[in-house]
Amino acid sequence: MFDRLSAYAPQALAVLRIVTALLFILHGTQKIIGFPASDMAPPLFSLFGLAGIIEIVAGIMVLLGFFTRPAAFIAAGEMAVAYWMAHAPANLFPAMNGGDAAILFCFVFLYLVFSGPGSWSINKQ
Repeated sequence: MFDRLSAYAPQALAVLRIVTALLFILHGTQKIIGFPASDMAPPLFSLFGLAGIIEIVAGIMVLLGFFTRPAAFIAAGEMAVAYWMAHAPANLFPAMNGGDAAILFCFVFLYLVFSGPGSWSINKQ
């Protein structure tokens, strides 16, 4: 049975890419335009503002499958920095510091760097 599922691996990878990118974009729009509603309103020319811009631009690129590997590499790096700068100082354990999403984003984006975009992308492998 599982052998038959392997035929759909490129489509499953594309779904992972698209859903991850949509969630990532929402983190950026929350920082930059306050949607979804948030108390966060960092100055555009700040570290958080830069993070929001990266999340929106890299997120759109990954969503479309447009230069997925370099965009995912930058996004993974941003998430690693976010974890170690914003979450880890509060507590090293992700369950305690709210950094679960940053770690998951980081490693999903790292996977996309190596796997490529899968099907349904502007740029093919």
